[in-house]
Amino acid sequence: MLKLTGTKKNASAPPGSAKLDRLMELLGSLVDEGRKVIVFSQFTSMIELIRSRLHDTGISYALLTGDTVDRAIEVRSFQQGDLPVFLISLKAGGVGLNLTAADTVILYDPWWNPAVEEQAVDRAHRIGQDKPVFVYRLIVTDTIEEKMDVLKDKKRALAASLFDHDGQPTLSMTEAEFELLLG
Repeated sequence: MLKLTGTKKNASAPPGSAKLDRLMELLGSLVDEGRKVIVFSQFTSMIELIRSRLHDTGISYALLTGDTVDRAIEVRSFQQGDLPVFLISLKAGGVGLNLTAADTVILYDPWWNPAVEEQAVDRAHRIGQDKPVFVYRLIVTDTIEEKMDVLKDKKRALAASLFDHDGQPTLSMTEAEFELLLG
């Protein structure tokens, strides 16, 4: 997790984002290492901020949001090695993509449903993937993000407890666990 603290230095300057700064540092290092990186965000406005910073630093990228006209061109540009970073909105890129060129996935902001995040990460874990894939989840401590992460862990554990190792249902669910699952 990313722990961010500090004070604002100049009241007239636009507010900064330590999380975005950290992402850019991470992307710079990963691109320098020759990695192929997918960055997922649930917010297209955040993708635009990341896109602007990538442009400022000269890092090339592909882009996939609900507004993308030709998905195939963006996917091909990333898959064929032309572009080291692929910015994808969680909703637009969560299904139907095989991005085996990627060796790194970054989830910039958390989503309350862990299955949605896992499905997004699975874009890089497809048939034909021949290298390990590293996954980064950027979570700022002492924020709602951290609380969402704890809730997702509880939901994952609860879902895992519904069936035994042979796939048979268990009967050990409490009423509180059932409410957590549905809530």
